[in-house]
Amino acid sequence: MASSITRRSCWSSIGLRGLSFELTRAIRDTLLGADPPVALTKRARGQLDDIRATRAVNVVSGDSTVIEREGEAVRWWTWAGFRANATLAASLPTVVDPTQRPNDFSIRLRPDLSVGLWRDAVAERRGPRSVLVLPIADERAARGLKFSDVLPDHLAAATVSARLADVDGARQVLSERTSWHML
Repeated sequence: MASSITRRSCWSSIGLRGLSFELTRAIRDTLLGADPPVALTKRARGQLDDIRATRAVNVVSGDSTVIEREGEAVRWWTWAGFRANATLAASLPTVVDPTQRPNDFSIRLRPDLSVGLWRDAVAERRGPRSVLVLPIADERAARGLKFSDVLPDHLAAATVSARLADVDGARQVLSERTSWHML
């Protein structure tokens, strides 16, 4: 007897993109002068020195983040990885540019951002009892979950949101000092 139900196997799930908190922080540490635990060729050493000279402007120290304003563009250099930055962007909607997509190293902020607006937004999210917001899941990602056909939509979306988040990394970033650079 033939079944009228169409079945398909979905063994692969949609992978997370982006770098981890730990890897982006290791990149930041390398920009600040820490040498990687490998032998470097003379050419690699020269390239690393050049990168440090040009990119380290977005890094003040290993215990702070940087908000950089260049004209109308405002960028928060978190060095936190994609998942932590997605969590921070979802948790700070009053200061994050709503048209931006977080990346591994930074978050674009509103062009009209002031120090007061920044402090108010961050103060709401600091502390052990504060609540961070999980990133909003794309419908396509929820449909791409293994067994999504049997999951209610709200559970599929919650699963993807949880996978997109790095709450611990976001909390660590929020606990750090923030330096402002006006270019």
